[in-house]
Amino acid sequence: MCGTLEERLASVLSDGIAPRLVPDIEVLPWRSTHVLAVQVYPSPTRPHYLRAAGLETGVVVRVGSTNRRADDELVAELQRTSLGKSFDEQAIPELDSEALDFRAASECFAPMRKLKKTDMETLRLLVPHQGRKVPTVGGILLFGRSPDVRRAQFPDAWVQAGRFAGLDKARIVDSAALHGALPHLVQAAIEFVQKHGLHGYDIGVMRRTDTWSLPPVALREAVVNAVVHADYAQRGAPIRVAIFDDRVEIESPGLLPPGLTVGDLRRGVSKLRNRVIGRVFQELGLIEQWGSGIQRMSAACRDAGLPAPMLEEVGSRFRVTLHTTREQAPRLGDMDQAILDALSEGDGLSTREIAAQIARTPRAARTRLASLVERGLIREIGSSPQDPKRRYFRATQE
Repeated sequence: MCGTLEERLASVLSDGIAPRLVPDIEVLPWRSTHVLAVQVYPSPTRPHYLRAAGLETGVVVRVGSTNRRADDELVAELQRTSLGKSFDEQAIPELDSEALDFRAASECFAPMRKLKKTDMETLRLLVPHQGRKVPTVGGILLFGRSPDVRRAQFPDAWVQAGRFAGLDKARIVDSAALHGALPHLVQAAIEFVQKHGLHGYDIGVMRRTDTWSLPPVALREAVVNAVVHADYAQRGAPIRVAIFDDRVEIESPGLLPPGLTVGDLRRGVSKLRNRVIGRVFQELGLIEQWGSGIQRMSAACRDAGLPAPMLEEVGSRFRVTLHTTREQAPRLGDMDQAILDALSEGDGLSTREIAAQIARTPRAARTRLASLVERGLIREIGSSPQDPKRRYFRATQE
């Protein structure tokens, strides 16, 4: 009986799916019966589809706990994945090399290194095409010279930001349409959230201490991930940042890359959808290490006493929800608490002054200060990290 069922299943898979799929099928004993186990490995010939429906309507993907027919954009992404290519590596032959703004690119790279003209090809911002150099999709998204060209090529490569009153979208308080090159979009989105000052507070014996409800590092990681991993081949919806009284939702177009699950993300597994954009962001210091962003975001929320970020696929989009209501008090080590105590007078201290008070070297103090700034527990004021007049303050106190 099991052998017959195994043969029937193999026949159904062979006759009903194209290109041909050859999984491992075996009969396994289980308790007082047997189980027919089927293991399907990643295929170099995907996407596979139901022969009866054809490629246009017969590709089915798994999203969460449901099966869904893949649209044209997802089918195209599956085809690119099987060929080892990314959308942002594709050439735009109707444009020439002058479509890229080398000066803007140089200014972005200036804090890290001096950018050379040859780097435009090394970074695949430019690629050879029929004897000339033309920009790639990633090149235009990152450093396109003309905003009109960028909008014409990729009309949905922008951020729709909104602040809503309460817990739903019934009443909007403020909104902004953020346009520009991708590195600037990240900063603009973060500034929009910070403008609305999501604050919580701790009640002490003598005074109330306001703190950021959302760790800056968690916000930054969520926005950077949305911009780097968005599916810019999709049409119809931009990246969205929605601020509510109890949370911030950050959505980007595109499901997770094929073969990647939400569980994989939490374990630090990552697949880069946009190789050109990802490499540039890494060189700019906006990404530290592949796969570490979600774990760093989760750790920052945990240390701030907040729930873990919610990660989910919604429709054809990926959403990260950062909650701003604490479940418990922030986790503070002895050194962190000593720094906060040193800053309790509110006059601000330099790195050296703080180091002296906590009996540590300036370098050790600087590391702890950076962590406290990222967690939103202290503020820093100065023109740059090297500013000798740079001072640190505890959050506003009343």
